[in-house]
Amino acid sequence: MNWVLQIGILGISGISFFLSLWVILPAPYFWLLPLGVGAPEVSPWLFLANVLSFVLLWLSPVRNWLVIFALMSSLLGAGISLLPLIQVSATNAKISAEIQTQLGSESEQLFINPSRLRPAPLILMDVFRGITPAKDRVEIEIKRDIPFAEPDGVSLQLNVYRPVAPGLYPAIALIYGGAWRAGSPSDYEAFSQYLARQGYVVIGLDYRHAPAYHYPAQQADIAAGFAYIQANAQALSVDLQRLAVMGRSAGAQLATIAAYQPNAMPFRAVVNYYGPVDLTIGYNEPPIPDPIDSRQVLTQFLGGTPTELPELYRQASPIHFVRSQVPPTLLVYAGRDHLVQAKFGRQLRDRLRAENNQVVWIEIPWAEHAFDAVFNGISNQLALYYTERFLAWALRPEAPRSPQLDN
Repeated sequence: MNWVLQIGILGISGISFFLSLWVILPAPYFWLLPLGVGAPEVSPWLFLANVLSFVLLWLSPVRNWLVIFALMSSLLGAGISLLPLIQVSATNAKISAEIQTQLGSESEQLFINPSRLRPAPLILMDVFRGITPAKDRVEIEIKRDIPFAEPDGVSLQLNVYRPVAPGLYPAIALIYGGAWRAGSPSDYEAFSQYLARQGYVVIGLDYRHAPAYHYPAQQADIAAGFAYIQANAQALSVDLQRLAVMGRSAGAQLATIAAYQPNAMPFRAVVNYYGPVDLTIGYNEPPIPDPIDSRQVLTQFLGGTPTELPELYRQASPIHFVRSQVPPTLLVYAGRDHLVQAKFGRQLRDRLRAENNQVVWIEIPWAEHAFDAVFNGISNQLALYYTERFLAWALRPEAPRSPQLDN
């Protein structure tokens, strides 16, 4: 075999094996975090790459120690890259049972011949070709950078993703993550467009960032965004009787607190993707490893430590706002999350259930924080399948009114 080709095959083997390791290894540093997030999501690609390199090396006439090591590495890499797929069936069964238990038999109707919902929790080919909208998807328009407030001279803007056809539609107010320090309403735009094509209005809200601005400035900004939606509902095509709020990570913290206020907007549902729950415990029990330095993030967000600002930490913790009759909540957490540990999400779930609220718990055991950044990845396919069903259930026209509607 040509030595250049041989080196190329060895290179493929080495790279495939290295990337596969991040399916099980936590990222110790922030710059390695994309590997920890992405490897489980593209594991079918990694499996094929490992198998291909193994076959090519096996067919090679060369049998030195380097080739033998590469063969073993490719075989091990293939096995590691299969781990997420092996867990999909059991995880899906657990989530499906959770949906049925928490939402009741009426939710079953959403699973029968859905016109726009995904037909299966995992479509393996979508990992390779990407997720495409349903055939009967609606035509949408996107309007970006619409100013809605200017606190302290900072222009806050929102994005709107909505159906082109006139009328009022169920809506989702979407709050981005980024450790309260970064991000924009354009983040995760594939998700926003996907839901808009199902017939929702998705409104991505902006807020001021730490460390220049400490909490509760961010909560005030989100409240200003909600006020803008209420005042301009007709122009935005928003049906205020069918409204949900969703956030990711830091955005989920802001979304959940906003929805659990006694005087909150009439939200029908809350969707919390891997959001911080109790910031004091989060500070005292950081993940190991801790690639973003959680304590520094919280100190920059709140302006001090829990010892210095105990009441502010409490005010910024969604778990302390739980009461009876909050909107139905979907909690989606990653089992291998090294930014916001899944155990905190379970604490919020348990507190909600103790107050007799409806809450659906989804934990994806192989996934890392921000797994849905890979939109066609196996974790996001699973989360998307149940998120869109939860929203379809919560925002259906005949759904029970949110308690806030009667306040």
